[in-house]
Amino acid sequence: MGVLERRRISWWAGTPWLVGTPWWAAIAVAAGCAVGPDYHKPQAELPPAWHSDASWHEAAPDDGGLKGDWWRLFRDDTLNPLVERALSGNQDLRVAAARLDQARAQVTVVGSDLYPSVSLSAAAGRGKSSANRPLAEYSVANQSIVQNNFEVGPTVNYEVDLFGRVRRELEGARASAQQAEADFENTRLILTAQLVTDYFALRELDAEIAVVRRSLELQRDALGFIASRHDLGFATGLDLAQQQALVDASATQLELLDYQRAQYEHAIATLVGTPAPSFAIPAALSTSSLPAIPVGLPSDLLQRRPDVASAERSMAAANARIGVARAAYYPSIELGSSFGEPNAGWQSTALATLFEAPSRLWSLGLSATQTLFDAGKTRANVRIANADYSAAVATYRQTVLTAMEEVENGITGLASLDRAVTWADSSVKSAQDAFDIATVRYKGGVDTYLEMITAQQVLLSNQRQAVQVHGQQFATAVYLVKALGGGWSENSNRVSRSN
Repeated sequence: MGVLERRRISWWAGTPWLVGTPWWAAIAVAAGCAVGPDYHKPQAELPPAWHSDASWHEAAPDDGGLKGDWWRLFRDDTLNPLVERALSGNQDLRVAAARLDQARAQVTVVGSDLYPSVSLSAAAGRGKSSANRPLAEYSVANQSIVQNNFEVGPTVNYEVDLFGRVRRELEGARASAQQAEADFENTRLILTAQLVTDYFALRELDAEIAVVRRSLELQRDALGFIASRHDLGFATGLDLAQQQALVDASATQLELLDYQRAQYEHAIATLVGTPAPSFAIPAALSTSSLPAIPVGLPSDLLQRRPDVASAERSMAAANARIGVARAAYYPSIELGSSFGEPNAGWQSTALATLFEAPSRLWSLGLSATQTLFDAGKTRANVRIANADYSAAVATYRQTVLTAMEEVENGITGLASLDRAVTWADSSVKSAQDAFDIATVRYKGGVDTYLEMITAQQVLLSNQRQAVQVHGQQFATAVYLVKALGGGWSENSNRVSRSN
């Protein structure tokens, strides 16, 4: 037995306030305490503000614009029903909901140990005793007896949670249930963010496909014009071959874009819980608008993000497990009957007299069990619980650091993309003017075909770049909303979900 075990036993046996105190009073006083450390949320290092040159405004974490159905801020009538279908049909979300139901039911299971367990037992038997059994008295001979035995009565057992083991288990179960609730909200946030991101990527491809298709039509018109000039001897075979190569390259790009779009469409089908072959989203140019996203202070992340809440609740559960492990140092005390016998009831050799007063019986006992030697098992379990808590604290702080990194990336990303969109739109306008001038000059015989085809390639490249930058704006906006925690609120007591 280790020193610590000996100290625990001597404390139990020789504590001054226990000496001369009735056992029921000692239990009542000690039951107000629970072994193990009380949980205190550790501090996480947070900066006072975000580092950004953009003119972001601060917002309270309960800002109404970012709560609930945050995807509606983008004002896209095709997107909204897709998200609703995902919330009702996504299988990963159903798994998270089932895990939440399990965790909540586990609280009830663990909490039931705080109360007595009551069962009703009944038995009926008929037996014959041996006449040659050992004598109870040497002066009295044994006789063989055949008789009935009827018993009925309740059995009540209760573990006195003197040192708080059950209370620590209940504390941990409640923290785990809250963690499961945060995990459900995190799954919901990841699902909606992934769906919205894929949808905007699909719409960006729709816009890019429209640009390439329109460019391909112009290139084919130009091919016909150059072929006519070639037949008249005004264009060379090189001009014709170059234009044909440009048409073929654009057609190839169009096929690749169609393939990429199909992949996003299939991904969205899986997210909404629909088989990919039976799902389709008609091609259309996006009508979404980019919302203004309130950022708030860095400390708001501790209230907004469900993954941060999950990590914090994991710490609380790990802290409670320390108390459960330390409770093994102390005796376990139980009130009730032994060997499953009824605490009270009736016993008789005949059913007719079973419920008469002489047939009544009762018993009440108290048992205490103290581990004297376990080869260091209890100490090892306490070390395991302490290490588990240390790991949970590190995970929590790392989650907070990751959250701040993601928000900072979103803020700086949107600021940079806002400037990039201005330059991209300007480059498209300049390239369009250059292409128009080059086309007129080539048709008028002033410039060679090289100038026109170069201008055409620059225009297509700039148009696709502008479409891609606009698409990145929406993707980064969704990324920032997700980094800020979406519509989750730490103060919400119930989880709204569709099963």
